Amino acid sequence: MEVLTLSSLKIAARDFCIAFSETPIYNLYGVIDNKVVETYIESAFHQYLSTKYEYTFSSAALGVDFPGLEVDLRVTSIQEPQFSYPFRNASQKVYGLGYHLLIFVYEKTDDHSSRSANLKFQNVVFVAREQTGDYQTTYGLRGILSRHGNKDDVTAFLEERNFPLDEIGRDALAERILQQPPEIGYLTISNALQWRLQYSRIIQVATTATTVGVENLLVG
Repeated sequence: MEVLTLSSLKIAARDFCIAFSETPIYNLYGVIDNKVVETYIESAFHQYLSTKYEYTFSSAALGVDFPGLEVDLRVTSIQEPQFSYPFRNASQKVYGLGYHLLIFVYEKTDDHSSRSANLKFQNVVFVAREQTGDYQTTYGLRGILSRHGNKDDVTAFLEERNFPLDEIGRDALAERILQQPPEIGYLTISNALQWRLQYSRIIQVATTATTVGVENLLVG
């Protein structure tokens, strides 16, 4: 059995979602709880992978789903493409989550004649860790740096955006930003103690443009 690699994970994700989109799911007929649907999809994907590859699996509660590849799987409905993450540190908005994202975006419909659910995967997107920061934050910071902004400018920006940091923390992050300018991120990350990640921009970017670090796996 082959060892799962980042490349084979992407191929498997594409193949699984294409096949699953054509498979009636009787167990999900009439189910309206998105969490139940998403857990079912995640479990089915891991079962699919386990028949083909060797890999280390970790539950989302303990960490990323594929720790050996530093990839976390997220399944979300096209009607509300978002998810909550536990707060770790404010620098995630600038430098990203620290791991890659594999996002399955599905649309569920019920076939009443066969009493089965149909799961159509609208998007299967891979986001490199460097692009998992907050779009408005990274775009704003890169604009300041391109205009030769200094530490005071960066600190003021962080303060205006209500970063969950004290004065010492803002100062340290500003120093890091000057020395290590961030990549443009494509997530929308709220400031709550539990990050709420909205994927709408990622989906738009993946389906309308060729962007480094954001791949639409259903294309090609």
